[in-house]
Amino acid sequence: MIGRSLATYFTLRFAVWILGMFTGIFLLVFLIDSIELLRSTGGRDDISVALVIAASALRVPALMEQVLPFAVLLGSIAAFVTLSRGSELMIVRAAGLSVWQFTLPALVFALGLGVATSTIYNPFATWARNLSGDILVGSRASVMTALLSGSATPSWTRQRTGDGNAVLHTEGVSDGGRTIQQPVFWVFGADGMLAERVEANVGQLEPGQWHLSDATVTKSTGVPEHHDSYFLPTALTAEQVAGGLGSPDSISFWQLPAAIAQARASSLPANRFSLQYQSLLVRPLLLASMVLIAATVSLGFARYGGGEKMILGGVVAGFVLYVVIEVARSLGSEGLVSPVLAAWAPSIVAILLGSTVLLFREDG
Repeated sequence: MIGRSLATYFTLRFAVWILGMFTGIFLLVFLIDSIELLRSTGGRDDISVALVIAASALRVPALMEQVLPFAVLLGSIAAFVTLSRGSELMIVRAAGLSVWQFTLPALVFALGLGVATSTIYNPFATWARNLSGDILVGSRASVMTALLSGSATPSWTRQRTGDGNAVLHTEGVSDGGRTIQQPVFWVFGADGMLAERVEANVGQLEPGQWHLSDATVTKSTGVPEHHDSYFLPTALTAEQVAGGLGSPDSISFWQLPAAIAQARASSLPANRFSLQYQSLLVRPLLLASMVLIAATVSLGFARYGGGEKMILGGVVAGFVLYVVIEVARSLGSEGLVSPVLAAWAPSIVAILLGSTVLLFREDG
């Protein structure tokens, strides 16, 4: 059994490499994102450079949640390779420790990191991302708010409007479902015929109605009419808007169960929120699978040579796993497979494959 001092030493080595890799990628993403946002807002008087940089800094923590598994993979590979080059792994092998014993500290650290990022880091990143949208709402920067809002892709829903119905399309949702960006309403009368088409820059949800700013209304005559303010009745609440139009990424880990229950109570699809919740629950296993992948390609570095090809194979394996996870998420979000299966299956399969390869390579 590995001693406490040695386990602490290995844990610190892995922690330094993984957190260092995460920090380096964070700074790189922040730099790229800031430059892109500055380019997109060039020449606008209502958006200052400091505001864009602040919004980008608040947005990057949420983006880094997608990068975290790769930071663990690359950091673990670097840690294993440096330990091999320093002959430290050779010494612990000569002392009678198996590969599972000196890999255990890295696995425990990855599991702990996964729990911490799901329960602590995710709520902070979600709060920061929502705050970035609120900051730009205050600056009336509607285009940038859509980019930084809780909904990253266009969304559709149906609502009641007085005697008829309306189909709503929006480019983004922020402020907990109380603000929608670039909404388009197709309003149908009681007879089911199209009555008017309403486009607006920003929509604010008020009790029983939408307050649309800078709206263009096209009625059956086909002549567009511009309105600085336009009101449409609605029966939607902010929670229903966030549940039907918002992105699961805009809801923190601790709020997701309530969001799932709210969506189901409102007869709205809850697959996206269930999938996000299960993905956060399985994150510790996903990070542990990245450590196993790193071990399978890095531990042979000192024993068999050809380290560059083996490390490249590990990186490719990590990207393949990412693609599989994204495909599974797409199937789960559309309800084609269970969200539980879509979230847990790729990580479990990766752990089983990594363990099998490691057993075959190290134990024959």
